[in-house]
Order: sequence, then structure tokens, then C-alpha cells
Amino acid sequence: QVQLVESGGGLVQAGGSLRLSCAVSGRTFSSYIIGWFRQAPGKEREFVAAIRWSYDDTYYPDFVKGRFTISRDNAKGTVYLQMNSLKPEDTAVYYCAAGRGTYSYTGSYDYWGQGTQVTVSS
Repeated sequence: QVQLVESGGGLVQAGGSLRLSCAVSGRTFSSYIIGWFRQAPGKEREFVAAIRWSYDDTYYPDFVKGRFTISRDNAKGTVYLQMNSLKPEDTAVYYCAAGRGTYSYTGSYDYWGQGTQVTVSS
């Protein structure tokens, strides 16, 4: 079992920044990928970023490249999502997840956190 707890969400003005944290505990494997997803009201959950637990490979969709950065601190068991130049359309509940397989596919992830709300005002 893997437990994930997100924190760091909040209200920010457009153009501002937030850093989300995902505390990971339990039995993790070197093959795990930790991903960030988001879900806005009435929309499907979408992939935001991912990082391999034991390697430095990172993955992003085009709409966040250059604005969001994922990183991890294995000693602290924490994965971060630094979000810069935030836009109102970034407003959503952000989830972190752990799994193996295709990094952008929600079905690859076996464990999910409870989510943290990010609201970007215009």
C-alpha cells in the first residue's frame, strides 16, 4: 500500500505561483511513477506532470511546459509541483498518484491522494 497526501493548494492571482507537495509513504518500488493530475468541475481528470521515483525522467503535457516543474526529494518522501505563471484555466483540484505504466494515463495509477484545490483568480 502507498499513501499520498497533497498540500499547498490555495487562492492565487493570475501570473502568480504555487508549490504543491505530495507526501509519499508506504511501500514504494523503484519502478513507480509519481504523477500529478487535475480535475476542474465538469471536466475529465487530466495529466499535468510525472516523475519516476528512482530516475530523473520527467514528463509534461504541452500546455504546462515552461510553467510547471515536477521534482522529488526521496529523503523526505515528497514530490513537488512548482507552478508558475498561473492562469485562471489552471483552476482545479490537483491530485498526486503513484503507479506503473503509461505516465499520462489515469488507469496506470493504483494509488491516489485526496486532492488539493488550486484557484487562480483573474
